[in-house]
Amino acid sequence: MISIITGDIINSKESSPQNWLEALKSILNHFGETPSQWEIYRGDSFQLEVAPGEALHACILIKATIKQFKNIDVRLAIGLGKKSFTSKNITESNGEAFINSGECFENLKKTTLAIKSPFTEFDTTINIMLELAQLTINHWTSTSATLIKTTLEHPNYNQNELAELLDKTQGNISQGLKRAGLDELNKLLNYYKTQIQNLC
Repeated sequence: MISIITGDIINSKESSPQNWLEALKSILNHFGETPSQWEIYRGDSFQLEVAPGEALHACILIKATIKQFKNIDVRLAIGLGKKSFTSKNITESNGEAFINSGECFENLKKTTLAIKSPFTEFDTTINIMLELAQLTINHWTSTSATLIKTTLEHPNYNQNELAELLDKTQGNISQGLKRAGLDELNKLLNYYKTQIQNLC
């Protein structure tokens, strides 16, 4: 079982690619190598393969990375399933995970993050949770997004260490994380990971 994330930048024409492209590549590089595990195509679309348990964490990190830049956002579809054909380019590989990711992506209308897997009951529950999470996530300011990105990249840092890294006060960090919904986000990520471990 693998997971394929299909994504594209919303309002990419509103922001110069030199602003967000390197930041996106840097995050994708965290999870593997191009073009076998990730690839950017058509200028503002991309695919990434990660372990199923890492998929939601990867999506939140990508979301936080892109929302650091004003006027743009990102649509993300997670497809879980098997891989039946491996090419040297991920965009040419195939299988259930790729089909699920593609179908999920095509169905993203009012939402910017969803999952399609072989487990219907799991999909129903987690997608409701993701829709609720997006009431906060989709409205992150660039400051909130930077804060969440930094926290996810340094999970062992305490608030004082984050404050030093971002040149802010500990009070600012504490308030910022509360506004950005970090505690709730961590609960969601833990729930997702536990469910995936049980299913896979």
